[in-house]
Amino acid sequence: MDILPAADGVPLDTVLLRTFLEVVDSGSFATAAERLALTPSAVSGHIKRLEQMVGVDLLTRTTRHLALTQGGDTLYAYSRNILDLEREVRAKLRGAPLRGLLRVGASEDFAGTWLPQVLQRFRQRHPEATIDLKVGITADLLRQQERGRLDLVFGKQCSRVGKSGELLWEEPLVWAYAQHEPLDLDRPLPLAVFPDPCIYRESAIAALNKAGRAWRLVFESSSMAGCLSAASSGFAVTVIADSQRVEGLRLLGRKEGLPALPVARFYAFPRSDSPACADLIAAARRAGQQGRFSPRPLRA
Repeated sequence: MDILPAADGVPLDTVLLRTFLEVVDSGSFATAAERLALTPSAVSGHIKRLEQMVGVDLLTRTTRHLALTQGGDTLYAYSRNILDLEREVRAKLRGAPLRGLLRVGASEDFAGTWLPQVLQRFRQRHPEATIDLKVGITADLLRQQERGRLDLVFGKQCSRVGKSGELLWEEPLVWAYAQHEPLDLDRPLPLAVFPDPCIYRESAIAALNKAGRAWRLVFESSSMAGCLSAASSGFAVTVIADSQRVEGLRLLGRKEGLPALPVARFYAFPRSDSPACADLIAAARRAGQQGRFSPRPLRA
């Protein structure tokens, strides 16, 4: 059993910490149990033991809702770092820097915005490693991974992606449009989106339909650069993660009669728990932390 000594001498069990993170990331005891191959009662028992160990309540629970307490919020951040460090230590102890090929898939927005920082960190650790990168839609990349063609996939979770991944961070989605172009608010909102399935597309359409706001699809592209070009030219409004804003775009919102959007959650989907995948995932998570993105989907 993996344990880490706490300040008062009571060890923190990393098995319990993993269960805690899975419950928070999935938002459900039942889903966490399925992902961990445990029973829901075993997951509940892990959380109770962890709460007894740290001496504070970690979650507030009702029949339909889970939320982190203040103590749970603190432990969540530390738990993620503890397990990342444990994984990093194990990878280092397994041998010398990697020299083989790592086959990576990444959604186009991830590849264009965050991947450079991730690769820079990874290369510092493994200067002789080789990466074969494929860029595409998350669902398509995961299908390639199931066929054994990819070792690791970085992407967004959307309703049609059934596979559960490791949560890296979450950040707000925003409406973006040309900085200096007028937008006719009396006409259906012109949309530029990724092809289906895409969490940006799903979130935009669901929010507009719920708000009763008329819209029409005028531009579709599997390229983030394409959607950004459509927005910055004034051809259409697009939806992006907040960190993807570029010069020449302005944010739209309540003033323009547009509804609030949910957060986007970015995940790593490893094919195996290899040292290479572990190091690349840790590098991605650190990039998210440096960008001050939130790693937790639960809100008190």
